Amino acid sequence: MSASTRIPPIAQPFVSDRAKKTLDQVRIPPPPPPPPEPSLPRHRKTIANHPIITQVEEFVEKDCVPADAVFSAELGEGEKRWQTTPVVIEKLKAKAKQLGLWNMFLPKSHFKQGAGFTNLEYGLMAELLGKSKIASEATNNAAPDTGNMEVLAKYGNDAQKQQWLTPLLDGTIRSAFLMTEPDVASSDATNIELNIRREGNEYVLNGSKWWSSGAGDPRCKVYLVMGKSDPNNPDTYRQQSVVLVPADAPGIKVHRMLHVYGYDDAPHGHGHITFTNVRVPVSSMVLGEGRGFEIIQGRLGPGRIHHAMRTIGAAEKALEWLIARVNDERKQTFGKPLAAHGVILEWIARSRIEVDAARLIVLNAAIKIDQGDAKSALKEIAQAKVLVPQTALTIIDRAVQAYGAAGVCQDTPLAYLWAGIRTLRIADGPDEVHLQQLGRRENRARKDAVTAKLKWQQEESDRLLIASGYKPKSHL
Repeated sequence: MSASTRIPPIAQPFVSDRAKKTLDQVRIPPPPPPPPEPSLPRHRKTIANHPIITQVEEFVEKDCVPADAVFSAELGEGEKRWQTTPVVIEKLKAKAKQLGLWNMFLPKSHFKQGAGFTNLEYGLMAELLGKSKIASEATNNAAPDTGNMEVLAKYGNDAQKQQWLTPLLDGTIRSAFLMTEPDVASSDATNIELNIRREGNEYVLNGSKWWSSGAGDPRCKVYLVMGKSDPNNPDTYRQQSVVLVPADAPGIKVHRMLHVYGYDDAPHGHGHITFTNVRVPVSSMVLGEGRGFEIIQGRLGPGRIHHAMRTIGAAEKALEWLIARVNDERKQTFGKPLAAHGVILEWIARSRIEVDAARLIVLNAAIKIDQGDAKSALKEIAQAKVLVPQTALTIIDRAVQAYGAAGVCQDTPLAYLWAGIRTLRIADGPDEVHLQQLGRRENRARKDAVTAKLKWQQEESDRLLIASGYKPKSHL
């Protein structure tokens, strides 16, 4: 079944024919169809019979997933992994460009530089990209470049776009986003301490950052750095700014690459970096001094939904591996295959329900963004950001349990999937922050109306009881 035929009915009206064709470009070619019945009306032919249906699903399943292992092999071992760009990724990028599977993430409602899809349409494609380790990079839809390109496209001036956005859109360089710091609780971004001080026609940066994803890549040429340019401003949300810093600027020291449950994610990496009197021209300031919070909110909203989109694909991949394991006739327990055990079938059923429900949460958020912007979809984005990683982790864990020891080692992709997705419950704001904000927003919006409605209903119930000759019920 092609990807376009699996679009949930609730999302079908929002997906263009062009997006459906592209979705099917990102699949394993189906087996040859049986000859059509002579009486089959032409209007009943589906998108699966379209001649272009040979593109995001086919590209991922046929080209990228098999190349994941090649990518790792070409990286090799040891320190050279941090200076290597595997040949296979450049070959895949060239093919993706030729197929038109490039920069799909920039929504057409806000940006002219992208491929012309909506957030919803890209969401369906990103799910497929999430099934491969390298598919997002191969199509130039990988974090943190996606968020950084959105920042430059939305807030950058012409010179900044020419210097940094153009090569990022071309996929000739990569970038990193530096916000989190080791010495403060960065889940509250007002705590950020890296100092940005103006001296004449330059800004001088001093401080440290970590979890700077992408900083290990030899192609990383620019950092988007958030720091405090006005620490004494009485408005704590106007103290921060974002500046563009060349990755090779004097005074930058990359101390180490941090591991995620033992994975270092080379050559991408997650850097621990210090800035010592790093100087950049004042033209490096993005949007203006004190606009940092505005920028990161504009950046992180779409980024959170992109993560959730890809995570749906990871959950689907885990479910596929679960189904394959329990139907492996070589591996039987107590004289019968795992699929014959009731608890395993329940795992499959629950996983199917959970991933389909999570997908609807993601697509609902994407539609809400398309109808306005990320700020108008804060509730929906928060719901997806919290729910989807938790759901995926549950499904991955079931698959791990089905594989036993094989599930926690390198012989399956499950351990790596789990490690990467577990970080999403922390990245772009921990679950607890989003739940607190979501709960506060929900309570503030509904408390008066709900209280008034329930009070009226109780009073009306008492009136009706008395009018009918009954005693009113007691109330808490």
